Amino acid sequence: MRRFFRTYLPFSRAGVQMMLAYRSDFLFHLIGEMLMCIVMYFVWLAVFESSDGSTFMGFSMTDMTVYLFISFVTSYLTYSDGAIALGEEIRDGSIVMRMIKPVKFDMTFLFQELGGRTIEVIIALVPMCVCVEAYKFCVTGSVMFNPVYFLLFLLSTVLAYLVSFYFNVCYGFTAFFLKNLWGSNVLKDAIISFLSGSRIPLAFMPPVLQSVLTFLPFASLSYIPVMIYMGMYDGMTIFKSMLLQAFWLLAFWALSKLIWRLAMKRLCVQGG
Repeated sequence: MRRFFRTYLPFSRAGVQMMLAYRSDFLFHLIGEMLMCIVMYFVWLAVFESSDGSTFMGFSMTDMTVYLFISFVTSYLTYSDGAIALGEEIRDGSIVMRMIKPVKFDMTFLFQELGGRTIEVIIALVPMCVCVEAYKFCVTGSVMFNPVYFLLFLLSTVLAYLVSFYFNVCYGFTAFFLKNLWGSNVLKDAIISFLSGSRIPLAFMPPVLQSVLTFLPFASLSYIPVMIYMGMYDGMTIFKSMLLQAFWLLAFWALSKLIWRLAMKRLCVQGG
């Protein structure tokens, strides 16, 4: 284990250095995402004000506000850009340097991203959770924070990130065949944003569609952690949901290994 971390921790340090080197890009991207979240807040505020009751599909405006902002930070932390990075390395041929090194290919990408995620947790997750809990206190007049649910939320978020990472690794390997992933990646992100419930809670969907979307891996990326944070799942539902996340993690991990073995034989460098 010591040898494992000695091998891969330098990649995490490189990820931290990359984040700090391009901190303006990181901050402007974060601000842009926050503005989108604020826009969605006013959209849902208009929906609730136009409805007859104080709740809509079982959500109050307070619940919806918490859902929006926690969903935002969860989606932000679980997002993996491994697909684009992997696609670019395949396109320009620099991936061969990873192939010849005596390290595991996926672990180098994973630890490099984890370095950047450390900065994002400090800058995004902690302030957002503090602000959300302060908002809940101002609305309800009592402390609503539940440390057990918060710890389970963190564990579920870690699983969500790993599912996202290996899903994007599998998707990134399609660059061996498509050569360029930029256009398809935009489409992929839009579809995942909808199917993961980060824009519209899956609880708002028709029952049959909700059952299907909840089982798919995309719900594991955002919807499940957020519902755990909000305390809308009981103990058994939390256990089943996190078990589902673990299932999709193992499935995408195994699939990435299979695709890697098949795709290595099809490396074609453009202009190299």
